[in-house]
Amino acid sequence: MASSAVIGWRILFLLLGCTLVTALVYTVATDGSPFRQQILSPLMVVTVIDLYISIVALATWISYKEANWITSTIWIVFLVCFSGITTSAYILWQLWQLSSQESFDDIMYHVLIRNPNKVGMEQHRKQSNVMIAKIVFIVLSCLMAVNLVYFFSAAPFRIEFFTPSWMVTTLIDFYIDATVLSTWMFYKEESWLSAFFWIVLLLSFGSISTCPFIVKELFKLKSGDPPRLILLKPSHRSKEGYEQIIQ
Repeated sequence: MASSAVIGWRILFLLLGCTLVTALVYTVATDGSPFRQQILSPLMVVTVIDLYISIVALATWISYKEANWITSTIWIVFLVCFSGITTSAYILWQLWQLSSQESFDDIMYHVLIRNPNKVGMEQHRKQSNVMIAKIVFIVLSCLMAVNLVYFFSAAPFRIEFFTPSWMVTTLIDFYIDATVLSTWMFYKEESWLSAFFWIVLLLSFGSISTCPFIVKELFKLKSGDPPRLILLKPSHRSKEGYEQIIQ
């Protein structure tokens, strides 16, 4: 039997997924196809870039979480195409796979790490290079900074920028992914004030918060550590059984 916390998270992501599906259906019915030049307002362009930078972070986690490259590829393709719907579905899937004991233990820990039953496959994988990960997310941080300069130069707070309806739907999509990233930031930060700062930054300015946060966590890793250790709190990395997974 799942804990009340797990049930609450399941309900939350089910509602988020259903909200986005409803918004997509309504927008297609009332505003037509998203694949047309007329809807590419400055705010739409900026928001889409922001959304896909967040998708890079989520796709990286999925590629680690899924031991089978076929299933990880399928999930990532759906993530690129449907973003928040796939994010909600994937989180729900991970929550449903929790055992009764895990659901009463550290939920975030068990959702974030790979299933211990997949350790054998993990040992045959080549460890990722932390330096490469740092470079990738530093570049993405710079891209998001340029994105924000363009955003503010285009006077983003004019009400007409929020039309057509695809702009609102894209924002809903982005904030579903931001919910996942905010939850992870809150879990990672030892101080709730620090967590609050990063989450407010994320919700206000998007991936200009996500990328520096990931870079910050990568710089905390010791030499030779795989980048995936940034998923966990330092106090949780030594949990029994996980040391074998990361070696």
